[in-house]
Amino acid sequence: MADTRDTGLATTCLERCKNYVKTRKGTILAAEILISLVILICYAASLYGGYSAVAICEMVLAIFIFVIFMMEMDKQFQAVNWPWADFFRAAIGAALYLITSIICVAGGAGDGARIAGGVFGILAGILFSYDAYLTFMAIKHPEGENVRRPPESVVRSALRMRHHSVTPLT
Repeated sequence: MADTRDTGLATTCLERCKNYVKTRKGTILAAEILISLVILICYAASLYGGYSAVAICEMVLAIFIFVIFMMEMDKQFQAVNWPWADFFRAAIGAALYLITSIICVAGGAGDGARIAGGVFGILAGILFSYDAYLTFMAIKHPEGENVRRPPESVVRSALRMRHHSVTPLT
């Protein structure tokens, strides 16, 4: 027979995770977690494991933000401005990844794992920069506003042109 026990929280959490990963923000956070894990593995395999601290911190912070947004705790715990916290996390992560990755790629001669971690770190820096950009745009233009709204003068001239359109000859 099928197991009919109520799994309750586990099912709700798993369903929320599946649904959140399908959103743009969820996909970006999941990608940040995965690329941070790959970088952590590369740096752990290299001769200089000290660079792994950035990957560990950024992975833990991305997991934390992922869980907060997935469980919608940001709406319950409003003492923190979550969009700004996420923006600063992503912006600082981008800067740290780009700086450490350039150092690793430039000075990693003879250490393939360190160079691989540096290359993945540059990709992570780009991903974190994209996340910071999207988060800033979401802060700057709340949901109710159209981000790509044309200027009022363009709308007025388009309306005037429509009124002066060519009429068919009869």
